[in-house]
Amino acid sequence: MRFLRPRVGAMLRSQPHRRRMLALALAALGLFLASHVQAENSAIRIGAPLPLTGALSPEGLKLQQGYELWKDVVNAAGGINVGGTKRLVEIVYYDYQSATPKAVQLAEKLATDDKVDFMFSPFGSGATKAASTVSERYGIPTIAPTASSAEVYDQGYKNLFGTFTDNSTLSEPMTDIAKAKAPKVQRIAILARNDLYPLALGQEFEKSGKKRGFEIVYFGKYAINTLDHASALTEIKGANPDWIVATGYINDMILIRKQMADLGAKAQVVTMINAPAYQEFIDATGPLAENVTSATWWHPAEHYQSKDAFGSTEHYTELFQNKFKSLPDFTNATGSASGVVLQMAIEKAGSTDRAKVREALAAGGFDTFFGPLSFNAAGQATSYVPPVFQIQRGKAVVIYPDAIKAGDLQLGVQ
Repeated sequence: MRFLRPRVGAMLRSQPHRRRMLALALAALGLFLASHVQAENSAIRIGAPLPLTGALSPEGLKLQQGYELWKDVVNAAGGINVGGTKRLVEIVYYDYQSATPKAVQLAEKLATDDKVDFMFSPFGSGATKAASTVSERYGIPTIAPTASSAEVYDQGYKNLFGTFTDNSTLSEPMTDIAKAKAPKVQRIAILARNDLYPLALGQEFEKSGKKRGFEIVYFGKYAINTLDHASALTEIKGANPDWIVATGYINDMILIRKQMADLGAKAQVVTMINAPAYQEFIDATGPLAENVTSATWWHPAEHYQSKDAFGSTEHYTELFQNKFKSLPDFTNATGSASGVVLQMAIEKAGSTDRAKVREALAAGGFDTFFGPLSFNAAGQATSYVPPVFQIQRGKAVVIYPDAIKAGDLQLGVQ
């Protein structure tokens, strides 16, 4: 019987090779484990295109304040709890200079170059709708903090979730109040910025008014960046309305209110949305703000107890005042609420996997300082009642709903 002896020389020659192979395998394992740990501990990146310069910069800066407060509170607590591991939040900002095409370009950059995990949409309904094609293409769950027009949510997209209820939730209660409290008010004039959200809101006021028997004596549109409303306001004055409704953004509303006074355009009721919710409107218009009515999606007068990072409306307001030395308005608050609802969805999913987070968002049921947030099948919030208020003695006084009202509608605006 032959016994095969191992070839000692060959074995000796192969040992260095085996050692090299083992070393390479261990190195690869180390890299894998390191990358896995790094992925678990890396910050959750959220893209946020904002109008930080240009005509919409007041609103863009307010949203950024809301985002930053939420981020600071979450990171101070160690970050978002993702399946038992705390991960910090990083927000990647770009300024789209109040130009919607640039907002879309920057959303694309955030998705492809910056490879963000999630996104907050641009400001307003028009830019949100335009940029939503990007988040849908790349499957990025996106929170829309300021998109209230139903037309934003009619594309069958699955990745867009808006914190604002639709525009009719502002026009319906306001026209109800006018019908009940001001029976002599019959004739409505509407002036709307020719932009998706303000125009859609003006059309909702037209529908709500007609439904209740009001006569629409004027419906006009003004172009974006209009700097003189004298012609439209002269027509409105000639129509002799009892109620003037103007829609647009803060710079628009300040200019319109001042030019109304210059031209002597008066009415028993003046409604401007959304600018009177901002202290800047009151400061800029002074006595002209008195008795101007408005509606909004959130107000510090609300009292929600929540299960989010803030715990309650009161605590949110306190933290905001401490950081920014002013009361928060609805734009600040919806910025923070966008972070809150994304955080709660991630924690509910126990993962940053986009499909799992999208599923958690769609399920809704989030108790937040902003109010209860759940979304319809199209992705728009449907779960709370926005308040109506009026500027009285230089302060915003809630006149609806009854649970938080602090006063009643006052007639007569100079």
